[in-house]
Amino acid sequence: MATFSKKMMGKEVGDGAFYAQPHGEANKKANVVDPNTLSAKSVNPYTPAQRVSAGDPAADDVKTTGIKVRGTGAATKGLMARGPMA
Repeated sequence: MATFSKKMMGKEVGDGAFYAQPHGEANKKANVVDPNTLSAKSVNPYTPAQRVSAGDPAADDVKTTGIKVRGTGAATKGLMARGPMA
């Protein structure tokens, strides 16, 4: 039966396992790499699913030109269309 901790004079008294995190071997974290922090060159078909795009921001083939779209009003971003206009 677990005994609940209680506060006496502003301090926790009782079993420390109830309110404190375990320490030592029980608190070690697994050595897992977050797939969202990997570079695009290190991603392969066996990499876990990512929440973000794996595009390479250092690529030199980024398209920066396009045509200005009508009807943007007071918009400050997204004024240019860069895709195929067919």
